Amino acid sequence: MIIDNAAFERYRRSPNDKTNLPRLLLGSAIVVLFWVATTLVVLLGGTYAFVAWRASMAGSAPTGRPVQDFLASPEGILIALVSFAGIWIGLWIAMRWVHGEPLSALIGTSRRVSRQGFLKGLAAVLITSLLSEVLLYWLQPEIARGAISLPSWLLFLVPIVLLAFLQTSSEEALFRGYLLRGLANRFHSPLIWVLLPVLLFTALHWSSASSLAINACVLVSIATFALVLTLLVYATGNLGAAFGAHLGNNLTGFLLISHQASYNSFALFNAKPLEGPGWTTWDAVLIAAIGIVSSLLTVLLLLHPRSPLKVGPD
Repeated sequence: MIIDNAAFERYRRSPNDKTNLPRLLLGSAIVVLFWVATTLVVLLGGTYAFVAWRASMAGSAPTGRPVQDFLASPEGILIALVSFAGIWIGLWIAMRWVHGEPLSALIGTSRRVSRQGFLKGLAAVLITSLLSEVLLYWLQPEIARGAISLPSWLLFLVPIVLLAFLQTSSEEALFRGYLLRGLANRFHSPLIWVLLPVLLFTALHWSSASSLAINACVLVSIATFALVLTLLVYATGNLGAAFGAHLGNNLTGFLLISHQASYNSFALFNAKPLEGPGWTTWDAVLIAAIGIVSSLLTVLLLLHPRSPLKVGPD
């Protein structure tokens, strides 16, 4: 596959003269500040309301872990996703007051999300995610029906999709938009504008509850997927395909088959949690391999010239 970089060259050259390294660092600090502040407000307020509600119910004794209990609840998952609005707020402030550009400049040179790219990215990752779930089932066939009923699942379907899009789009706008675009404009080497956002994005997914081997396999899979998302921006000069691909990946875990005990409230099925015991080093290697294969298949579906899901430049 030969990828034309013309669209990305237009995208990387689109920032104005105010997009220098000091302003990029200042803007990043503003985004982090609003992200953390929003998370704290949402977390503390949600936990307080959750504890008060639990206390008003007869027969519900406190567990001594109010924050963990809140985040593991359906309400906690929804509220946690709301906290990602802080990234969008921080990006708007950084783009408007630090760089003197509209927020839409991060989306692409057309300043609008490619609808076709979004739908193709979403479809491709839903396909490859289902394939990876088949392989994971072959590796560990411990799948049980989730606690949520089908009517409740249908009721929460739209809110979860919207909030998951808020989460994934904010992460893409920050890591594949703001950071990638700004760094690519200032540095020619992809070792900087590709690897730095990928490493930062991957590091945020470290889980203290998982073993070292499982953490390593998960981080390898996430880093590979992040490289795929970067490649989509490189091929299209637009965040649309990355928006759709990231959303498809997260919706699979939120709504279909969950591999995390703390985020399984809305999933129809629960697999053996990755943070749980019983995983071997060989299991971790196979899980990483499945993640890499899934990401490579996503690349073929979205960038191969003969693929019906091939995305085009902005």
